[in-house]
Amino acid sequence: MQAVLLALPVRGKERFARAYWRGVAWIIGLRLRVLGEISTARPVLFAANHWSWVDIIALGAVLPGCFVAKGEVGSWPGIGLIAKLGRTIFVSRGRDTLAREQQDMAARMTAGDNVILFPEGTSSDGNRVLPFAAAFFSLAFTPAAPWVQPVTIVYDQLEGLPVRRADRAGIAWFGDMDLAPHAGQLLRRRSLRATIWLDPAIPPGTYKSRKSLSDALYARIAANAAALRQNRPPADEI
Repeated sequence: MQAVLLALPVRGKERFARAYWRGVAWIIGLRLRVLGEISTARPVLFAANHWSWVDIIALGAVLPGCFVAKGEVGSWPGIGLIAKLGRTIFVSRGRDTLAREQQDMAARMTAGDNVILFPEGTSSDGNRVLPFAAAFFSLAFTPAAPWVQPVTIVYDQLEGLPVRRADRAGIAWFGDMDLAPHAGQLLRRRSLRATIWLDPAIPPGTYKSRKSLSDALYARIAANAAALRQNRPPADEI
């Protein structure tokens, strides 16, 4: 069905992708708590912290947009096909391809698509948010001029109990961990809850450089993540 929808000039492919990920979340026992509102502006660049492969399911079920992923994901058996049907934008981040990849992403946003970006560039251990790479925010300074919405994701309940620091290593997928063993161990758990905090979207032109935008987003998302890990309300708005 998604393959057919990709060929049609309608937003059905976007709605179907979210319905698909909501179904996957239900099957694996992933519960979603959403705080805040998704921006109704178009296009939107969603900037989110990154814990685990589970982020794709959680954020895919909530956010109307296309993920940006490293190029090698497109060649992974099964996962690569799902990513392509989900209209994932694959990037290599090499100097020789950077300009073309940024043009491709800008073209996607000019066409009205939202983009979901992990500016850490990799996943963390869940105990902190890694520094953001300002280069990722070149998209925010293109003629497409997207709004930018900060997104914080924290896994805060495991089998109905608060997630402890020792539990986070079993949820986070980082470093040189193999996907299959990690997924097998996590999926044996009866339930997991992800809290997704959506801050108000930032209008184009609010920040004058990639660095200032990156720093503001990092400070906001890192503060929110720390608060949610400690079961405290998120920080004030940017």
